[in-house]
Amino acid sequence: MQRIYDFFRRHPTGVDTFWAVVLLVVCAVWIAADATPSPAARAAAVPVSVAMATVVAMRRRAPERMLLLAVATGLAQLALNVKAPNPGDAAMLAIIYTCAATGTRWSSRLALTAGLLATPIAMARWPPEGEYSTIWTTLLQTFFLTVIFALSWVIGDRLRTRRAYYAQLEERAERMHREREAQSKAAVAAERARIARELHDVVAHNVSVMVVQADGAAYVMDAAPDQARQALSTISSTGRQALAEMRRLLGLLRAGDDAGGEYVPQPGVDQLADLIDQVRGAGLPVRFEVAGQARPLSSGVELTAYRIVQEALTNVRKHGGDGASASVVLGFGDQELDLLIEDDGRGGADALYEEGGRDGLGQGLIGMRERIGMVGGTLTAGPRPGGGFRISAVLPLRTGR
Repeated sequence: MQRIYDFFRRHPTGVDTFWAVVLLVVCAVWIAADATPSPAARAAAVPVSVAMATVVAMRRRAPERMLLLAVATGLAQLALNVKAPNPGDAAMLAIIYTCAATGTRWSSRLALTAGLLATPIAMARWPPEGEYSTIWTTLLQTFFLTVIFALSWVIGDRLRTRRAYYAQLEERAERMHREREAQSKAAVAAERARIARELHDVVAHNVSVMVVQADGAAYVMDAAPDQARQALSTISSTGRQALAEMRRLLGLLRAGDDAGGEYVPQPGVDQLADLIDQVRGAGLPVRFEVAGQARPLSSGVELTAYRIVQEALTNVRKHGGDGASASVVLGFGDQELDLLIEDDGRGGADALYEEGGRDGLGQGLIGMRERIGMVGGTLTAGPRPGGGFRISAVLPLRTGR
């Protein structure tokens, strides 16, 4: 049965043609059996029947044209006195339904108007005859026939509304699907960027400290073994710290892993003193100052402040040159946290700062701007008057995130 149904759906015109042939046969029987009309009316009934059968056959291919053909045929039926009810008039029901369901708006309105006027006009043109024909029976017959035409339009219009509703639902579902895909891609891109920033900060800072300490240890290995051992101890502790932070980052990637595990918490403002001590131990003089009344901060601001200072000091070690020194000022205001990191090193060209620094792919300052943008802060970075480099960041104490 399903195959038969699918076949009919794929060949609607063939199905309509079959019913058109059936209607034409019924009309032929009616013309042959009805002896009341005049010979001229009987002859005119043939093209009228053929036209109505054509309307049924082509109603889904050209509903607007078939509606006009049906209206013209009805007017010709009135003019040629092809008395109703004619079996071919059933085509009017089919075309009214089709125009209401799939036709244009003007054809739907015209179909409704023609359906409401067809029966009254036919009753006026050919009043019922017979012993029981009265004004009341005529009105009752007109009413019920008009209701039939109106119902054919109502059913078609209801089908149009339901199809439009389903189409809207499908479109909305498709739009939501596209939006979910876009949101998922954006979330993945944001997470990748965040992990890239974390990896860059962890690797760049700790590895640079280890490189400096290794170079220093190699330089004083023979002359000052105690300093070399101290440098190697610093390399060991820095490596462990880097591994701990790498484990934390990897733990973030193990969503849904039931194995569990404790990971190092994200660093914050309280760890800045340890960071600066580590940088001092690597040979970079740093002055650290805290202004204002310290207060609890959101985790996002804590991590952002720590990473900005870490990245800035890493860049001083990389690009400041020999003899460079730095200062870090952490200021707690009423509504914001101010960070000022300055150095008296070599600095660089403005173009390098606009592109995000000389750090390989320029991830240093780019990462800073991304981090600060995520918490709603601002960043100013560039050469300092008189030489060196300055980074000034303003972070809101309340990010709303």
